[in-house]
Parts: sequence; structure tokens; C-alpha cells
Amino acid sequence: MIHPAVDVETPAHPHPHPHAAAAAQSPVAHRETRRSKKWFTWLTPSFVVANVVMFIITMCVNDCPKHSASCVAGFLGRFSFQSLKENPLLGPSSSTLEKMGALDVSKVVDRHQGWRLITCIWLHAGVLHLLANMLGLVIIGIRLEQEFGFVRIGLLYLISGLGGSLLSALFIQSNISVGASGALFGLLGGMLSELITNWTMYANKVAALLTLVVIIVINLAVGILPHVDNFAHIGGFLSGFLLGFVFLIRPQFGWVSRKYVPRGSISTSTQHKFKIYQCILWIISLILLIVGFTVALVMLLRGVDANEHCSWCHYLSCVPTSRWSCNSQPVSCLSDQIGDQLTLTCSSNSKTRTYTLTNPTTAQIRGLCSQLC
Repeated sequence: MIHPAVDVETPAHPHPHPHAAAAAQSPVAHRETRRSKKWFTWLTPSFVVANVVMFIITMCVNDCPKHSASCVAGFLGRFSFQSLKENPLLGPSSSTLEKMGALDVSKVVDRHQGWRLITCIWLHAGVLHLLANMLGLVIIGIRLEQEFGFVRIGLLYLISGLGGSLLSALFIQSNISVGASGALFGLLGGMLSELITNWTMYANKVAALLTLVVIIVINLAVGILPHVDNFAHIGGFLSGFLLGFVFLIRPQFGWVSRKYVPRGSISTSTQHKFKIYQCILWIISLILLIVGFTVALVMLLRGVDANEHCSWCHYLSCVPTSRWSCNSQPVSCLSDQIGDQLTLTCSSNSKTRTYTLTNPTTAQIRGLCSQLC
């Protein structure tokens, strides 16, 4: 990401009052320089470590050799991956992800497991999925945390992730969903709104804006591919965009708190901390956030399928072409066990295959069914 440099503006008065020299030696000067200091970044690396640890735990629970007939990288033992037909991202089975806290709308609505809206953010479908998201988190998160600190960026990340989960749950109700992509898109949205609300403080404004918009559009465009939850991306981006106006607002250049101005001196600094347009954006964004999250939660808990109210919205997550289909219906198979011979028939394409298994577990049958369909 390109973070434009801050303009260095000259004072409005070329001939300052005699007391200005004294004021320069006061805490006012420290107030002005404090904004240019960088925060120590520890939260973003902690998020990366937490995601990696969760993936390791998930793979340990998955234990492919015990629950599946075929595994990739068998030398890793219980940390080996599911077959590429079942999971091309080099990761665990869908049943393991579901067990670990993946977003499953039916469980959120029917079993009141609302915590899945948050836990799914810390899970990943495979090594490739994990690496892509953690690389983005390091590049975007560290820069933002340096500028705004761990509290604001941490809240931006988590709330955006929740926003992505909510929109995903409203539109994708037949499959489970995992990943930190919604939270990452929230950071991108926050960068865009931060540039807008602090517009007067930056140099190369138009170039920075166009660059950021192109990056966002490209990333959202990737979401129209099958098996990518673009609704989580869109929900996270919109949440982060609005949160940026609330959390990432900067005082305008030249403002200092009056408590730092020595008595008897005449302050030449800006009297108002924020510009009017910043305050307006702050209020509007906060209202939209509260209303949006409230409506989404109510709709979700009532079991509303948003696709019934928007017949074309599914194209935002997947656009069918001659090369792929957007059929997202969960796979199911008919099974027939005779001795050690297990015969599975895929319900969607009628493919049939016989496996040699004695007393197969439900997880094994589900994994073989995924490969077959």
C-alpha cells in the first residue's frame, strides 16, 4: 500500500507574535510533533501468530490419516492435508472446520451459536488461504497500526470481520465460511475513508486515491470466482469504510489544545479540532453503522434469506461462466455398506464409486462424498 506523505504547511501568519517563541518551548510543540511519531506495532503480529496457531490446532484436530482414506503429505502424520479433490487449498476437511467454529448459518440461527460470527475469522481453509490473508494483514495492518495505534486498528479489524460475517450469513446459507478476508477488507475500507476524511493533510491526493481504489476493485473482482465468499469481503469493506470515518479521524493541522497554551500568550493555532465535514462524516457513519448492524442481526436471528429480497445479489459473489459453475448447494451422497465394501452415489451428478473400508466413520464418508461430487 502507498501511504502518501503529509503536507508540511506554513503558518498562516508570517510574523508571529513575540510570545510565539515562548510557546514553541512549551508542551504545544510536543503536541504538534506527537502526531508524527509512529506507534509500536505488536497487535498485528499477534493477530498473525493467533491465526497460524489456530490453523495448527485445526490440522491437529483434523488428523487426516485417522479420518480419511487418502491424504496429502502423509509424512506429516496427523498434520497431513485432505486430498486435493476435497480441499485444493492444502487444509482440513469441512467437517473439522465446522467443529472448530466455522460460520454455519443453521447453527447460528437454530442453535443460537452466535459466537461463530467471530470464531470463523480466525480459521482458514488451507495453507494457501492462510498465507494469502496473513501477507495482506502484515502489509496493511502494520502500516495502519503505526499511524493510529493498536486500540483503533484492533477494533476496526474485529468489527469489520463481524460485519463481513453478518453479510455472508444473510446471503450464503448453504455452506460454511471461514477466513480473515472480511476483516482485511475492513482495513482496506478504513484506509480509503481515512484518506477522504483527512483529505487536506495529504500530498498527491488524487494519485493516492486512484491507487487505493484500483487495489480495492481488483480484490473485490477476485471475489466473483467460485468458492470465494465475496459477501464477507463486501460486508467487511463497507464496515471498515464507515468505521474509518469514526476511528481514523485526525485533528486538522495547527490545532493545539488550549490547556497547553501558556497564560498570557496569544494562540495563533486553529481554534477547532476538526473540520465541519469531518464531524458530519463522523455522525453519518456512526448512525449507519448502528442501524446497519442492528438490522443485519435482527434479520439473521429471524432466519431471513436475503437472496429472496434481492434476486441478482448472488452475482456479487460468483458469476457463472463456461469454465465454472456457481452451484453452491452442499454435497450429499447415498451410501451402501456391504461387508468392507462402501458404495457411494453422489446426489448431484449421480457418480458412483466403491471403496474398501471397514466400519467407516461419518467424517470419512463425508470426505469421500466431497471428493466424489
